[in-house]
Amino acid sequence: MKLYIKYMVSRRCKLAVKAELEALGLAHSHMELGEVELDQDLTSQQRELINAALLRSGLELMDNKKAQLIEKIKTTIIEMVYNDYEVPKLNNSTILKEKLNHDYAYLANIFSEVTGTTIEHFIIAHKIERVKELLIYDELTLTQISYLLNYSSVAHLSFQFKKVTGLTASFFKGLKHRKRTPIEDMGII
Repeated sequence: MKLYIKYMVSRRCKLAVKAELEALGLAHSHMELGEVELDQDLTSQQRELINAALLRSGLELMDNKKAQLIEKIKTTIIEMVYNDYEVPKLNNSTILKEKLNHDYAYLANIFSEVTGTTIEHFIIAHKIERVKELLIYDELTLTQISYLLNYSSVAHLSFQFKKVTGLTASFFKGLKHRKRTPIEDMGII
């Protein structure tokens, strides 16, 4: 039985879900961001127990098909932006279309309808947060960051960073109190 879990967007979330499942004595065969494959079907009481346990961890079960698709879109985008491995040089629409097996126009319409923002704005918000994180770490140059995040140029990254934050990347890097947004609070620019 497959469960879809809202806000499950990091390794830490996966560990929390695994701990809750173990505490309830439920085995799983596969787990990835946003979903878990259980080894058995659940009773309604077990489902309620899992949902209550997940809510305590800031997560929640999803039943609605649209909500599940939106969560898959968000999870795919977060994986694209936050994984440190080299991203294929494909445009975002192609990656989403291939990963989710839906036409991009359909995905974009559903996403906008449900969230009130576009997929592109969601991607930009996450990319800028990732840029902030990488600037704070101070391990990569802005050129390396622009390449890692699949920007067409450093100028494009710089322009987008200034447009979203109101600050230049170099000014942000020099701030003593650099503000970042938690991943679960992101989505709208």
